[in-house]
Amino acid sequence: MTDTQLQGRVAVVTGASRGIGYHLAKALAAEGVHVIALARTVGGLEDLDDEIKGLGGSATLVPLDLMDYDGIDRLGAAIFERWGKLDMLVGNAGMLGGLSPLGHIDIKTFDKVMALNVTANWRLIRSLDPLLRQSDAGRAVFLTSSAAHKCKPFWGVYSASKAALEALVRTYAAETQSGTVRVNLLNPGAMRTAMRAKAMPGEDPDTLPHPSEVAPQIIAMLRPDFIDTGRLFDRPSGMFKDFVPLVV
Repeated sequence: MTDTQLQGRVAVVTGASRGIGYHLAKALAAEGVHVIALARTVGGLEDLDDEIKGLGGSATLVPLDLMDYDGIDRLGAAIFERWGKLDMLVGNAGMLGGLSPLGHIDIKTFDKVMALNVTANWRLIRSLDPLLRQSDAGRAVFLTSSAAHKCKPFWGVYSASKAALEALVRTYAAETQSGTVRVNLLNPGAMRTAMRAKAMPGEDPDTLPHPSEVAPQIIAMLRPDFIDTGRLFDRPSGMFKDFVPLVV
């Protein structure tokens, strides 16, 4: 049985062709949400569409490189023309960029990580915020990492990008807190994903939670009855952490 609070709503999920985004898109569709699934990998999106149809759900597939910023603007225009609003935005797509001392990071790699992990999310906000404001309960969740706070050696570019993302999202939350849009962050922790495997090549993936396990927490933060904003949910601890009351 679908959740009546979610049924018929429209969600954008980035990085939807695999990992957390893939399983979240399936879980949302199972609740009756129409999922606009973004990813570069067409084959992964087609697999997702087959899974969603098998669940009796519906999706719109958008093969898009999020560093195609004009494409993000076209996406916003297309959503407005078809639905006139957007109920949910999940900024899940991201990249590690490799582990290296700061002085050894390739300039192109640094720029690419910042472009995807930070600038692309800003462009999504810029394009989709007017549509979220048209919803009776617009919700946005962006995925972050403990790397933003730990700042371990060799994780510099990834840590810096996630710290910048958190500042961006908290600012967006402060700017929207007087309306109906709610904006939050979620740290999924170590998950059985391709990014984790790249960062920790010797780790046994079977010891890690499956990406599908984080979907319920994200969905809970997308529900109309979730009214907190500007918060970071740390899934490993099961707690909201690092929350500072918003002051305007």
